[in-house]
Amino acid sequence: MPRDLSLTARQAVFAQETGTVFLILLTIDHSSLSSPLRFVYNNEDITSRGNTFTAFNFQIQLPSEEEDSITDVQLRIDNVDRQIVEAVRSLSSAPEVTMEIVLSSDPDTVEAGPFNFELQEATYDAVQVTGTLGYPPVLDEPFPGDLFTPQNHPGLFSTA
Repeated sequence: MPRDLSLTARQAVFAQETGTVFLILLTIDHSSLSSPLRFVYNNEDITSRGNTFTAFNFQIQLPSEEEDSITDVQLRIDNVDRQIVEAVRSLSSAPEVTMEIVLSSDPDTVEAGPFNFELQEATYDAVQVTGTLGYPPVLDEPFPGDLFTPQNHPGLFSTA
């Protein structure tokens, strides 16, 4: 799938050597959280679009790109700050997880994304928090969205 990248990003991708760094931004949000958890895979915090992303070590394992398959993304975050475990324990439903790619030289421009997921499963221990990210279950939604009943569509049920 082609992506529209900025000129700076394209130059960095095609250059033999570059000082440009692509950063992964991760946002975990839920209605019961006082504020979203924001992380960047970097050695220092950054500000993107007015939001501060905390430097954190995490790993994302992307799914394969096979046709006709919907696969999950695996996320592992170091458990050095108990804030993540406390947030996961306190949630009653799946939080939204957004992943974006930016350049270190221009963190306000999103080069790829946002990629929106739901945290479907999470486990944790003293070392790391591991989660399975999946897409919202849109294929489980009923189709058509409405039922054809006399209350919704009286013209279908006229007796005349």
